[in-house]
Amino acid sequence: MRVKKPPRLYFSFRSPFSWLALRRLEERLPQAREIIEFVPYWDPDPITAAGLEERDAGFHYTQMSKAKHLYILQDTKRLVAEHGHRMAWPIDVDPWWELPHLAWIKARHLGQDRVFYDAVTRARWERGEDICEVDVLSAALEQAGLDPEPLVSAVDDPAIREEGLDALVQAWHDDIFGIPYFKVGRHRFWGLDRLDAYLDVLLPTLQELPVPAATTLDDVPVPVLERVGGADHDTAGGCG
Repeated sequence: MRVKKPPRLYFSFRSPFSWLALRRLEERLPQAREIIEFVPYWDPDPITAAGLEERDAGFHYTQMSKAKHLYILQDTKRLVAEHGHRMAWPIDVDPWWELPHLAWIKARHLGQDRVFYDAVTRARWERGEDICEVDVLSAALEQAGLDPEPLVSAVDDPAIREEGLDALVQAWHDDIFGIPYFKVGRHRFWGLDRLDAYLDVLLPTLQELPVPAATTLDDVPVPVLERVGGADHDTAGGCG
């Protein structure tokens, strides 16, 4: 399979499955953030929703029922315990998801997106903090050694707002309906349990991807290479 575009990963600070999937992904492929295009995805506020409408786009995700929410709570606790992670379930009260996601876009401009992501996911999933509150997010960023002011003020930056809108328009055209969502070439994978299948397709394509010169197959962990037959160009193992 020839890949013309870099692989893409839609993530959200809201989703526990996104958090767990990215942890597992980087355990298997430490260079993931250099190889894969990360795209933020979140429930739009009225301003963003109006922008989507103006661009003939929408938002495929629909709010879950109480029953589904309770199942996800139980399932997430089970998965966290299975993998030995620490977790404190956050309580979201009228969350404003633009705040952390647009701040992440600003952090990416500043070359701080990795530190930002780690700080925010620790705050949300390990300490149960409300990262949609300015004071809480600022404190988490300060604790990570970042200057919070330019990051939390990103929601007031028209250029960052437009870039965030572009991400959600792209998600609309990519038919993203849930998180995490992985794409490589024509292949699509939704959910934490599809991560291995995604890697089965992704790894054999790495030599064809427009990635930094320093990233080579030699950088890929041996256990991952062995699992997909040395990341050669034969048919990828597993289903797509």
